[in-house]
This record gives sequence, C-alpha cells and structure tokens, in this order.
Amino acid sequence: MKPYTRSDRVGGLIQKVLAELLLTDISDPRLSQTTITGVKVSRDLRMAKIYFATPGNDSAVQAAMEGFDRARGFVKRELAQRLGLRYMPDLKFFYDDAIDRGARMEQLIKLVKKHDSSDH
Repeated sequence: MKPYTRSDRVGGLIQKVLAELLLTDISDPRLSQTTITGVKVSRDLRMAKIYFATPGNDSAVQAAMEGFDRARGFVKRELAQRLGLRYMPDLKFFYDDAIDRGARMEQLIKLVKKHDSSDH
C-alpha cells in the first residue's frame, strides 16, 4: 500500500480549512452553497487545484468561479496563516462535474429500466 505523500496531506488540510472558511468567514452569496470536493497539490507544493461543486446550472457555476476569483487573496492569506506553511501554493479553482455526470447516468439507467420493463 502506497503511503500518503506530503502533497496529499497538505491537500487534505487545505480542503478541510477551506471548507471551514466557506462556512464561517466567506460571506459571498455566490459561494454559499458551494462544496469543496477535492484538492490536488503538486509534488513541489507550488500549485493547488481545488475542485468544487455547486447546485444549479451553468450560470451558478460561473458565478461561483467569479466568487472564488474574488476571494482568492483572502483564502490564500487565511490558509497560509492557519496551516503555517513556509510557502503557500497558488490556488486554482475548477468545477467538479462528477455529481452532474452521476445524475445523468442515473437518469439513463432509470430510462433503460423503464423501457425494459415496458417491453416485458
């Protein structure tokens, strides 16, 4: 079994602290229903890709991206202060469409079952 690398541990800490920040310190309404689904930190700890999900359509996703862009400086300062890292990675935010893909797959499975049951 592969042990966790330092970048994995830092990613987990960033995810935990960022989730707390979203709940308590960030008051931007565009981010009020946003969930952090994952964080991947590069091996050299210079870049952190933060994946998020938000309910709604493409406009809600775009609004959340704008909210994260606006809050990036605050988030980076707070993370640096709370994590005590020597160097704080650059933060890049990405929409995680896994929930949407899962919902679409579920719809397709229900459609196939409905179609299959009507044939028999």
